[in-house]
Order: sequence, then C-alpha cells, then structure tokens
Amino acid sequence: MKTNQANLGSLHSEELINELISDTSNINHIEVIENVINTLAEKGSAMVSYPPKSEYHLWKFNYGSVNVFVQLTGIEDEDTLTVWSAVLQLPAKNEDKLYRQLLEMNYSSTFEARFGIIDNEIVVLATRALAGISPGEVSRLVTVVATIADDNDEALQSTFGFV
Repeated sequence: MKTNQANLGSLHSEELINELISDTSNINHIEVIENVINTLAEKGSAMVSYPPKSEYHLWKFNYGSVNVFVQLTGIEDEDTLTVWSAVLQLPAKNEDKLYRQLLEMNYSSTFEARFGIIDNEIVVLATRALAGISPGEVSRLVTVVATIADDNDEALQSTFGFV
C-alpha cells in the first residue's frame, strides 16, 4: 500500500478510504492467484482452464493428499473467488455424527473457510467477492482451504468413509 504513517494524519477519512480502495482495485487477480498456487502446489500439479471469450478461470493443484480448486468468475468487484477441496465422498458411515462434527469444526477451526457439500462430496470451501480484496486475502483463502482439507481428509475418510 502506498500510504505511509507520515501522511495518514493529513488525509481526511474519506480520502483515506478512497486511497485504500484504489490500492486494491488495481490488483491483477489472475497473477496473484497463480503466484499463490505456485508457492503451494506440488511440482507439476497445477493446471488452469479459461474458456475463450470468458473471464472465468479455474485452477487445480495438488496440496499434500488433496486436490484444490480455485475459481475466479471474472475481474470486476462483483465477481467472486471461490476455493474448494473435497475431503470425503458421500454417502458416509454414521452421517449424523459426521455432520455434527463438521458443524462443530465450522465454528471452532475453519477460519474463513467452512465445510459443505458439493455433488455428494464433503468439501472445505471459501468464497469472497473481489471488491476490496488484497493479495494477502487471496493467499490466505487458498492456503486456509488447502491446509484444512489436507489436515482433515484422511481422518474423515478413515472414520466415516466407504459405506
């Protein structure tokens, strides 16, 4: 960010807000995402898909024992960044206990991410609108989802998997 402590006092709050917004609106989201993926992905595991004439992008990479997906719906403020990783195939054993455990984990240990269900799979996911997002937030979302998924997939599979 360009603003430093010396000139913060001289800016009015509206000017400061406008400067902060302009600092995050010039981010190349695609470049930031690819840099984050390059730091986390196992060598040679990263793939990207972007259909012609579309601002939609989808990346996939391996992190530990999981596949992580990163989707960017476009580059405007109202577009979204979604990160997800599957940790368990459904149906599962003792689903009531599984769902209770996941809800408790959603409260206590998933930070900005959460457990959910997509296409009969338990996933770890996080979604964020692009308005005001910083490179640090992009990095954190991708890292949090990848780490929580990798830290929990094997335990969930051994306890609840394979009905």
